[in-house]
Amino acid sequence: MCGRFALVTEKKILELLYGLELCLDLQPRYNIAPSQEILALRQSPRFGSKEFTCLKWGLVPFWAEDSSIGNRMINARSETAPEKPSFRDAFKKRRLLIPASGFFEWKKDEEGAKQPYYISRKDGQPFSLAGLWERWEKSGSPLETCTILTTDPNRVVEPLHNRMPVIIPPGSFEKWLDPASDPAGLLEMLKPSPPEEMTAHPVSRAVNKPANNTPDLIEPA
Repeated sequence: MCGRFALVTEKKILELLYGLELCLDLQPRYNIAPSQEILALRQSPRFGSKEFTCLKWGLVPFWAEDSSIGNRMINARSETAPEKPSFRDAFKKRRLLIPASGFFEWKKDEEGAKQPYYISRKDGQPFSLAGLWERWEKSGSPLETCTILTTDPNRVVEPLHNRMPVIIPPGSFEKWLDPASDPAGLLEMLKPSPPEEMTAHPVSRAVNKPANNTPDLIEPA
């Protein structure tokens, strides 16, 4: 599962990573939580070119009667997403990348309390989470939402949780975003990221409250 992440980087770094100008506001976010708006990169449904956009985290399938279903759709298992009714149409046509500097997982300590950990790249650079998006139009105004794909953990994440988000390497960005890509050919991307590139450390339990958004949330506790 991936239920919390951070995006703390400079705009120019994301522009270099994705080869696209970022015209949206970019503020440091140390504690991004479900139901919040998050930055993503996708192929524009109108123009066919890459675009940055903001979507609500928690996917609402186009066929859903009630948007509250999104509260249960913050993650999609990569093993079943291509066939599961909630995600299969989006997996075929509406894939995106979600920039992140790191993500959080929780592990019970010796006293039974849950200790949060922050997992990031060793070099401190941002990376790209694999996601799916949908457009829901059964309310007064269209709602665009997304989910994060998960896979088995690598050896850095495994002591903390039995799932981790799928991370797409830069060389696979174009293939992942292209709606014309054969979905079957994308399955090889849905695997744990190389553990030698990642690190994890315990952080303050203040991250448990989504309202908290300060630099100390990603610093070692």
